[in-house]
Amino acid sequence: MANITHHHDKSCFILSVDEAREANQAILEYQLLADHGIDFTRTYVPNEFRGKGYAEKLVRQGLAWAKEEGFSVQASCWYVEKFLR
Repeated sequence: MANITHHHDKSCFILSVDEAREANQAILEYQLLADHGIDFTRTYVPNEFRGKGYAEKLVRQGLAWAKEEGFSVQASCWYVEKFLR
């Protein structure tokens, strides 16, 4: 089962597909902006785990957190941008 952890110190959400191997992690990275904004900059899922909905889970959790925190959201990442339209 996949587990998503928010790493405030690294400005990212990490979904661990296999806890034993760091290479088996999907990542949603962000950058905090001035005026209480956030930019989701990158989504990455290892090739062998693509097409399983992991990126979507990461983005939905990241966006939910940003909304909860009251951030104004933007996305440099094309994948996250799809959710903002």
